[in-house]
Parts: sequence; C-alpha cells; structure tokens
Amino acid sequence: MSGDTPLLQVEGLRVSVDSHEILKGVDLVVDRGEVHALMGPNGSGKSTLANVLMGHPGYEVTDGRILLDGEDVTDAPPDERARRGMFLAFQYPEEIPGVSVTQFLRQALTNRTGIDYTVLETRLKVMEAMKALGMDPTFADRYLNEGFSGGERKRNEVLQMAVLEPSLAILDETDSGLDIDALRTVAEGVKGMISDERGFLIITHYQRLLDYITPDVIHILVDGRVVTSGGPDLAAELEEKGYESFRQPVS
Repeated sequence: MSGDTPLLQVEGLRVSVDSHEILKGVDLVVDRGEVHALMGPNGSGKSTLANVLMGHPGYEVTDGRILLDGEDVTDAPPDERARRGMFLAFQYPEEIPGVSVTQFLRQALTNRTGIDYTVLETRLKVMEAMKALGMDPTFADRYLNEGFSGGERKRNEVLQMAVLEPSLAILDETDSGLDIDALRTVAEGVKGMISDERGFLIITHYQRLLDYITPDVIHILVDGRVVTSGGPDLAAELEEKGYESFRQPVS
C-alpha cells in the first residue's frame, strides 16, 4: 500500500448511455497490494464500470470522479490513463490482422514508458514473460488475436499485462468462456503479478476464478450500485443465496 493515498478511488460515479443511467453512484477504493473482486449479475453495470475506468468515450459520466494515485483522471483520455499505469483486460479482445503480438507490445511499451524499445529488447521482454506464463514462443509472431481460441485471447491479455507491468490491472470477465486448463493458466499468470506495488480489480460473474485467486475484498454490484462489500467469505454466501438476495428494493 502507498501511504494514505489509494491507488484507485471511485467517488459517487454515475454513468449514462443515451440518457439511460447504468451506474448510480458507485464508490470504490483499491489500494496497492490489494486484489478486489467485483461481482454481479448480467446487466448490473460491471463492464460499464471497467470501460469507464479506462476512459471509453461511449459512456457519459454525469456525476462523481475517478482518482488514480490521488490525481483526478475522470476526463483523461484512455492513452493518458494507460501511461499512468492503468490496464484493462477485455472480455472480448479484438483481432488486429497484420500486427504481430510483439509489434503490438513494442508500441504499447513505448506509449506506457516513453522509452523507444528496439525490436530485440521487446522480443526478449516478451519471451521472458511467455516463459513465465508457460506459453508457446511461436505465439509472439502471430497476428494479434487473429485465429486465436477464446483461451488464447485471454492468455494474450495476461501476457500484455505481464509485459506492460501496470500499477492498476482491471480484468473484465477474463474467466468468461474458459475451460478449466485455460482458467488455471490465466489465474496463475495473475497470481504471479500480485505485488505490493500493484492493485487488481477482477470483474467476474462467477466464483470459479476466485477458487484460484483469493481476493482481499469482494464487492457486489446490483442495478448499478455496490450493495455490499466484504471478505472472501462473501463469494460463498453469494454462491449459496444468489444475487437476488442482495437486490435492494426500489424506493
């Protein structure tokens, strides 16, 4: 953790799309060295929060603010947030034909650090990360996500995270659609990156990823609001009772 200043602080965040309010006053604090899990049913606003944290222009922040290391980034563009250390692993990563994994990571590294990495420097860094993740070295020369299976796309997101070394990693349903082996690989890759200098916000619909990664805090998001937060035991309670038990009556 870093003194009294949280790594991420979300204050009263309200977000709309086409005048339809999706997030209705979300408060969230993530410190360095912490793993937070955000769980909720489909349509609760989980992916909206992930996209808004990363600065997606398709969402309108109508109230509240987002602070990264104490700096207000509510209106900052996505590239500035990335330079400041934010990273989003997508639920459905896009294909980029003609651009290899290594080429993409070289550009991303340059943007993240301001250092113009050579092709060789980038390749060595990528190969080191791939070895740690148990990935086939030929993966580095394939076009980004082109022809990748669902598991390969998610492994690639973890590879990007390992190479870019963000201070805040947001995983948007990275466990979605994975078989048990791919899930374990992704989980081990994430666990290998947990450190006192980095915070994680893992967004998930199911408990199964949390069987491999034990969060410090779990938040339940229902109807655009964080209705409760607690320790790892909250996942077991959710598994037993379901999301409906956490749904608050409309006043």
